[in-house]
Amino acid sequence: MASPRPYVPRHRASSRVPRPRPTALTALLLSLVLGLSASAAAHATAGDEGARVVEEERLDERTVDLHVASPAMDDTLPVRVMFPPGYSAEAERTWPVLYLLHGGRDDYTSWTRETDVAGISAGSDAIVVMPEGGRAGNYADWHNHGRGGGPAWETFHTEELWHLLQTEYGAGDRRAVAGLSSGGLGALNYAARNPDEFSAAASFSGLLSPRAPGVRQLLLSIMRSEGLDPYALWGFPGADEERWIAHDPLSNAEALRGTELYLSSGLTGLPGELDEPGGDWDPLNIGEALSGKALRAMEEELDRNGVPATVNLYRDGTHSWPYWERELSSAWPMLMGSIGARTVPK
Repeated sequence: MASPRPYVPRHRASSRVPRPRPTALTALLLSLVLGLSASAAAHATAGDEGARVVEEERLDERTVDLHVASPAMDDTLPVRVMFPPGYSAEAERTWPVLYLLHGGRDDYTSWTRETDVAGISAGSDAIVVMPEGGRAGNYADWHNHGRGGGPAWETFHTEELWHLLQTEYGAGDRRAVAGLSSGGLGALNYAARNPDEFSAAASFSGLLSPRAPGVRQLLLSIMRSEGLDPYALWGFPGADEERWIAHDPLSNAEALRGTELYLSSGLTGLPGELDEPGGDWDPLNIGEALSGKALRAMEEELDRNGVPATVNLYRDGTHSWPYWERELSSAWPMLMGSIGARTVPK
């Protein structure tokens, strides 16, 4: 596996030729010019350095946690990467990529913690990338990014991380994205907002219409519960509605033309065939009913625009992992086919 490349200074000190001593005024002007030049050069070097892997933590023979220093996020963030059987960073070939996005109030470890993603992916030659997305990051560059220090998740995932995967880990030019709940919203937004960059997108119980009654309130309340300013995300509803529209897959269905789609959700949020009898009911199951309503509207909008999609809108089922693991398995052949992943021996 490729190790992170050490930083090499772009400019090295050169020998100086003695010069006549300048006058006081000349010395002052010269020091100002040199100071400004040095500041500009330092800024350019820092900007050019880009995101970089500062640590690799191997978990097993296929799985590594990368710790990525991100200029866009102004932070170092973890990314769990599961390499396919037979992978080698030194191989002459490249490898297709699947991003798996986690849901709200969770983190990058969730897919390996809650599902058998290792077994599901073991027969394909794709790199599975599970990046940190924040407990309420909503997979977006926030409205206050650059002013109030808000995060830039979309830039981190679709630009910085993607560049690292291609330059350091042999990723090819084909990728797909899938996610659950708010990660399902992120998957469709990433595909719609970055045309031709994702071959396929899958949403499992995704909140696909963040402007819809109930969904908007749910998103804002989750952010408040995490101690975050909900209006730092996309601004104030109504006053900043264009930003909300720009991150609403239902309003941007046409932008998904040419992207293979797999969309699924329960309709009622009530316990279904994969729920344990007598289990506790989670208030988040209201989110399942909201996602089901949003998916029904999304299916109708895609039909109106002539955009094909595979839709599994099942009646009962809670907002929980047994359903999301099942849906990942169902979507897997389409996701792998879209990026040209080949079958490999397990």
